[in-house]
Amino acid sequence: MLKEFKLPELGENISTADILKVHVSPGDEVKNDQVILEIETDKATIEVPSDVSGVVKEVLVKQGEKAKVGQVILVLEDSTGNEVIKQKESKPEQSTSEKKIEVPQPREEKNETTSKAGLVTFKLPELGENITSASVLAVKVKAGDKLGKDQIVLEIETDKATIEVPSDIEGIIKEVFIQAGTKVNVGQDVLSVLVEGGSSEIKQVGQEKSVVQKPAAQIAETKTDEQKVAKSKVYIEDKPAADPGKIAPAAPTVRRFAREIGVDINKVIGSGPGGRISIADVKAYSREENFKKDAQPEQKFFGGIVAEQLPDFSKWGEIEKKEMGNIRRKTAEHLSYAWATIPHVTQFDKADITELERLRKMYAKNVENAGGKLTVISVLIKIITSALKAFPQFNSSVDMANQAVIYKKYFNIGVAVDTPNGLLVPVIKNADRKNIIELSVEMNQLAEKAKNKKLSLDEMQGGTFTITNLGGIGGTYFTPIVNSPEVAILGVSRGNYEQVYADGKFETRLMLPLSLSYDHRIIDGADAIRFLRWIIGAIQQPFLMALEG
Repeated sequence: MLKEFKLPELGENISTADILKVHVSPGDEVKNDQVILEIETDKATIEVPSDVSGVVKEVLVKQGEKAKVGQVILVLEDSTGNEVIKQKESKPEQSTSEKKIEVPQPREEKNETTSKAGLVTFKLPELGENITSASVLAVKVKAGDKLGKDQIVLEIETDKATIEVPSDIEGIIKEVFIQAGTKVNVGQDVLSVLVEGGSSEIKQVGQEKSVVQKPAAQIAETKTDEQKVAKSKVYIEDKPAADPGKIAPAAPTVRRFAREIGVDINKVIGSGPGGRISIADVKAYSREENFKKDAQPEQKFFGGIVAEQLPDFSKWGEIEKKEMGNIRRKTAEHLSYAWATIPHVTQFDKADITELERLRKMYAKNVENAGGKLTVISVLIKIITSALKAFPQFNSSVDMANQAVIYKKYFNIGVAVDTPNGLLVPVIKNADRKNIIELSVEMNQLAEKAKNKKLSLDEMQGGTFTITNLGGIGGTYFTPIVNSPEVAILGVSRGNYEQVYADGKFETRLMLPLSLSYDHRIIDGADAIRFLRWIIGAIQQPFLMALEG
């Protein structure tokens, strides 16, 4: 029997992929879970395993092409060599034209994997909002191992963090379907586990329809026509257009198939006798239409902005091209979205931290004994939490789809951390319920986790306001980008000693530059400077925090 392998679902909002490499050719034998394709989506490079087995009869794609989800990639024949069309055994009185013939029906074929009692498949669980895949860093188990509940089976890396994945089943591992260095999608099979008393078989169940069809000779002719069309790329734009006033010559099953995939049958040029249209013709037309859409050179960003085509830089000298890492790519996407959708304004000011620095040094040892590090940032977290209570619009999110503003009654402060792998933003939850020592200890722990790629997804979600600090590196002012869906972010630069005129004389004071970027859709300029001045006042006069916060 002939089988079709189609490009499977690749994740949310992913409909096409570039074919980087085809690992099989006609005549090769393919087994279940054997990698047959290497593809690249807009999110990752993925190795695609087969969910069918057999001998490859035909490869319908090649390196460098684009493929659509659901597109036929391979045609395979089972190892017994059975033909795709078989006549069922019929009673002697049946005529040839009335025989029931098994034919694979378009979009009605199903291949589903079912497990007998005892053999359970462990799949990659949900990893968080908008995360559909991850890189496998390490596989902690192997076939034959005894697996316990909550035992760590994988170490993976997503766009946001490195995560240890525990098992939610127990038993004996029969097979491991993935390996280190590959990509794995949410919901993909990871392990098969035999629980106590279970059978060790997984059966492939195929569902076939039996329908009354035309004589076998005609079907064989149609099959030949479809194979002929599939082997040669049909570029519809090179053919004369169909006569709009003429009814397309196609069987009802072909018409139904065209309707199901959204193709106007009257626009398809048939390759059969007299221009008769086959299912293969409809597939070829649909494929070429999709290729034409996907071949558009312009990449559009938010708001309809078109990406500029880069020149060939190698014309002017030597270059080196490196792919973005997961974290860097996700950061680029997120900040591009934030910059394109949020009307940014940045307010600048300075805070006199001379007295704060004296107190910080005085009590630094107390915090060290508790396992933390007393910094200006840990003090700022406490001050900003109080400021958000006094200015609730800074602790909100804008819901443009529903024309609403969401005000949060909790206070979770994100602190941007510079790591060798890119910018990460761990979040201190319920900061208003913690004192400065507790905030210092937690911030120190989260920063270490970020640098060692050990942050969990929960530790990076739920922020309501973000602080980003470049003071340890240098600089005076900068314009931080709001961390959507938050509405404001505070940038902290390096403090410097300056001559400040006060009480009729100049004094040397330690001044801290602050940069507040905010979403102008919900925050007005006057509110922004009041908020920033409130923070500066609390730094210079801590009683204000207790009085109004």
